[in-house]
Amino acid sequence: MNLTVLGCYGPYTPAGGACSGYLLEQEGKYILLDCGNGVLSKLQYHINIDRLEAVFISHLHSDHISDLFIMRYALQVDMELGKRNKPLKLYAPDEPASEFERLPYKDVYAVELLHEGKVVDMASLSFSFMKTVHPIDCYAIKVELGAGKTFLFSGDTAYFSELIPFAWNTSLFLCEANYLQEDLVKGAPPNHLSAYQAGEIALQAGVQRLLLTHLPPNRESSMYLAEARMKFPEATLAEEGKVYTI
Repeated sequence: MNLTVLGCYGPYTPAGGACSGYLLEQEGKYILLDCGNGVLSKLQYHINIDRLEAVFISHLHSDHISDLFIMRYALQVDMELGKRNKPLKLYAPDEPASEFERLPYKDVYAVELLHEGKVVDMASLSFSFMKTVHPIDCYAIKVELGAGKTFLFSGDTAYFSELIPFAWNTSLFLCEANYLQEDLVKGAPPNHLSAYQAGEIALQAGVQRLLLTHLPPNRESSMYLAEARMKFPEATLAEEGKVYTI
């Protein structure tokens, strides 16, 4: 399986960048995780939109979903032109209800509820979900490839110990790191991980590779990398446009 980072910033982008969006490719099938602002544009450098099989949304904050409301117009055009003959599968939490109710549009999306305990098998991959600690319902997304290989996207979350067994022995852990430890010491809201905490989870879970994402554009990313490497020396930064093989 290949992972292409389309966007890795949050909660807003630098010039030319994109918020949360990650493209999975398995055996010629393409699946999108999150669709934040800027992701639709980045996606089209890699595939035509009509090739998407499904979209999984970790949670309904704008920096993770805003381009869904633009992509729907492109999907509508593709259906009118015969490039797509069925709605795009869209898996998302149903809270806040006001945001969830905005997702359906002219039958271009087939919306399904994402929740703990749900398992989705698609393109020889198995998707499962764990609720994280965030102001609204948010889910970490695990993808099992077979042969003991797994990929895990943390979604957005504060630190909680239950994430460690969920991440156990993950081949590639794509983990948010919106804070530095100094932010938590200064009283930042407990709704995101620090880079240090991301490294700690990776260490305790015995993951093979750690990619830091959801990085603020107003700071040097090297600060986050240095902090994560205090706990997990092999940590790296997610890079927009880069392809990672699992």
